[in-house]
Amino acid sequence: MRWSRLKPIEPQASSAPELQRSLNLRGAVALNMLDMIGVGPFITLPLILAAMSGPQAMLGWILGAGLALCDGLVWAELGAAMPEAGGSYAFLRRIYSGADGTKKLGRFLAFLYVFQLSFSAPLSAASGCLGLSQYATYLWPSLAGHAVLRIVHIGPYSAGVSVGPETLVAITALLLVVFLLYRGLTDLRVATAVMWCSVMALMTWIVLTGAMRGHLSQAFAFPPGAFHLAPSFFLGLGSAMMFATYDYWGYYNITFLGAEVKDAARTVPRAILISIALVAALYLAMSLPLSYLTRRLERRFARR
Repeated sequence: MRWSRLKPIEPQASSAPELQRSLNLRGAVALNMLDMIGVGPFITLPLILAAMSGPQAMLGWILGAGLALCDGLVWAELGAAMPEAGGSYAFLRRIYSGADGTKKLGRFLAFLYVFQLSFSAPLSAASGCLGLSQYATYLWPSLAGHAVLRIVHIGPYSAGVSVGPETLVAITALLLVVFLLYRGLTDLRVATAVMWCSVMALMTWIVLTGAMRGHLSQAFAFPPGAFHLAPSFFLGLGSAMMFATYDYWGYYNITFLGAEVKDAARTVPRAILISIALVAALYLAMSLPLSYLTRRLERRFARR
């Protein structure tokens, strides 16, 4: 199917001011990639390697990209046909409200989506900020100290609040993100370009460092029985794909800004597919040298 031939569904007439369609393909891809990468891969890379116990963990990245591509095609179709602000909220409201817009099911499902998003979105943002604060402790070890206030304690399980410099770093990062998001899309172009270049520079540095400090061929030195189709293999692959899916998440981000995209019927699908392909290539390029370095460290500790 060629999305360039799709005719977007005309939005319902409204007296509200319209958003400016100023976001081009380059900006759409940059926004998608920033939402996809974040701090996730830097935290989950060792978890994916541990899930499959070797460099065969790259299979999780490959299959995870395939899963993201299948789901991304659905988002591409919806984003091209209904280029409106709101993404899933707009899709649910339009699809289940009927042709005449009188059915209440659309409004109910759209409300449920926003209701669950009010819980899941803050948790997602918090996970990224916590990952950033954890990495900050490697640069400044003094941030690692914290005090734990236990609120609930039932048998071996307990829940509480951790307070310390590391927590303040996470809170500060979240407040900074909220402050930036209250800017207009036009004002965010410079910030998006700076953050995208910073992320690309960091990932390039990781890939080059791994390539310079080891032999790339060792990254494909699979252990005996690495691809033996036993239950443990599929359990490890499932865990690796779960982490990879979390890292790929965000390729649909551009659909939430459909009302601000130039030529949305062409730009939205292309941005989704290009961002998935580029991020998959980056993740694979990162996993190859890191898998080699991980095996090297394992052999060094085994000799001790």
